[in-house]
Amino acid sequence: MVESFAWLIPVLPLIGFLINGLGNKNIPKSLVGILGSATVLGAFIISLMIFFQVKADPSHGPFIVTLFDWFSVGTMKIAFSFQIDALSSIMLLIITGIGFLIHLYSIGYMHDDEDYARYFAYLNLFVFFMLLLVLGANYLIMFIGWEGVGLCSYLLIGFWFKNTEYASAAKKAFIMNRIGDLGFLIAMFMIFSTFGTLNYTEVFSQASTFSVGNGTLLTITLLLFVGAMGKSAQLPLYTWLPDAMAGPTPVSALIHAATMVTAGIYMIARSNILYALSPVSLAVVAGIGLATAIFAASIALTQNDIKKVLAYSTVSQLGYMFLGLGVGAFTGAFFHVLTHAFFKALLFLGAGSVIHAMSGEQDIRKMGGLKKHLPITYWTMLMGTIAISGIPPFSGFFSKDEILGHAFAISPTIWAIGVAGALMTAFYMFRMFYLTFHGEFRGTEKQLHHLHESPITITLPLIILAILSVVGGFVGVPEVLGGSHELGEFLAPVFAASASLVPHHHTPEMVEYILMLSSVIGVTISIGFAYYTYVSKKVVPAPDSVMREGMSKASYNKFYVDEIYDAVFKRPLDALSQVCYKVVDNAFIDGIVEGFGQLTRWSAGQVRLLQNGNVGSYLFMMVAGIILILVLNLLIF
Repeated sequence: MVESFAWLIPVLPLIGFLINGLGNKNIPKSLVGILGSATVLGAFIISLMIFFQVKADPSHGPFIVTLFDWFSVGTMKIAFSFQIDALSSIMLLIITGIGFLIHLYSIGYMHDDEDYARYFAYLNLFVFFMLLLVLGANYLIMFIGWEGVGLCSYLLIGFWFKNTEYASAAKKAFIMNRIGDLGFLIAMFMIFSTFGTLNYTEVFSQASTFSVGNGTLLTITLLLFVGAMGKSAQLPLYTWLPDAMAGPTPVSALIHAATMVTAGIYMIARSNILYALSPVSLAVVAGIGLATAIFAASIALTQNDIKKVLAYSTVSQLGYMFLGLGVGAFTGAFFHVLTHAFFKALLFLGAGSVIHAMSGEQDIRKMGGLKKHLPITYWTMLMGTIAISGIPPFSGFFSKDEILGHAFAISPTIWAIGVAGALMTAFYMFRMFYLTFHGEFRGTEKQLHHLHESPITITLPLIILAILSVVGGFVGVPEVLGGSHELGEFLAPVFAASASLVPHHHTPEMVEYILMLSSVIGVTISIGFAYYTYVSKKVVPAPDSVMREGMSKASYNKFYVDEIYDAVFKRPLDALSQVCYKVVDNAFIDGIVEGFGQLTRWSAGQVRLLQNGNVGSYLFMMVAGIILILVLNLLIF
């Protein structure tokens, strides 16, 4: 069945893109949404069947489905082939399952947009490229999907391109992703130079013969990580993701919460044997991930745009995933990818429901008291907020606890910093939640009159995602709590080669209980402090016009990172481009080109004077020419 139907998974969304894209305004709106959603639903059904086939035979190696031989250049032979195993089968379910719910949500959310068909075409195209990324059996096909989702991200972030600010956000995302992509591209050249192939199975089997700490593998893994930093928004290439909230809210949920930003995590997890052989690279991944988690969380503490809070939360959670990868918890990091897809997609879609009810308002200072007006949105977002905060038995608790547990085994200091980030996460998420749904309504009379619960196409995906956010963590219940970690057992063949290379320190059961309990108690206190501040004391963040001081001001202004980038990179490059434009281009290059033109015009003008229409002058020049020819002949011969 894998060989027979695997090719349909990416092709179905591609068909949806072609029909909606080419048909555009000629297809009825009702059919556009149904067609766009149905193609992704079809891909999900096939992905589900393939998942159960892979699960039924866990000992089987990866299924390699070769569609055709793509090209052959010298010793490089690339087949257009897919690799289906435990890792890719779960990613297929995330992409198509969450993707379908977001398509369904978009039917109601984007219904009044004049470019409805173009929106669904872009969304289908994104799903197609994302599926290529995870299905590819070699780094080249992964790179095609990698670049494709970058293109679609640009198109969807700048969907409302008539707004200059939104168009600039799209360009920023595109450029910063290209910086990371250069690292990935160079890494691919080095992989082929080292192994003579780009196929995963051949690269990884050869890599297992290398010694730990090999310099070539170190360089390759660091370059791959540069690509992951760009796509998955890690320091210092993270600033594009908060600005990417300029796109429609369903886009934020699909691209910037559940799928595209996890591509870097998937790439490193797929290349786990290379990283297991490069301890220095693992340390770099863990360090960057931990720094990103704390830095982004500290910014989220003071943000007032509901989507910006969730954007910085996404950057922070991605940092935790990289921390998991860096400490060798490959399964834990991927587990957090799974649970994060549930609760973060839920939170973004819930935010979209709030924005829809508030007539486009995104400032949480102008909300409040929405609980009674949006009951379904309230309860579902509460489930997502509890899940991301790490309260048991919600999904986020199990995945985050597994990462922190591995971090403690490596270093208690890393664990303590990770827990501090978890406490900040709980505070800023419940700060957003309380300011949005509790207290008195702080909006306008017009907004109050417009308040109503969203239609079923919006609330149904919220309910499904809320259920998944509650129960999704039970696939990875640790043994210390009486579970068997089904996800870990399922993914074991993917990470088997690296399991013996990455040190795993045993933590006594009592210590594990203490770590879990201390984390939960800390998170509960953090939530209680948020409740005391924003519900009991009814504190509302100050308006933008009021000057803040100290760290609060720095956090609110995102620690001036964009301003620093402008000063260090953008302005000098702008100045250099002006020099190139005025001196190199205008003065030098244009001067040479225009100089030849002016010389030609002047020469022609001088020669033209010889044509004066006087017969005597012509006779004189003819005689002079004959004499000159005779003289030259005499001199030469």
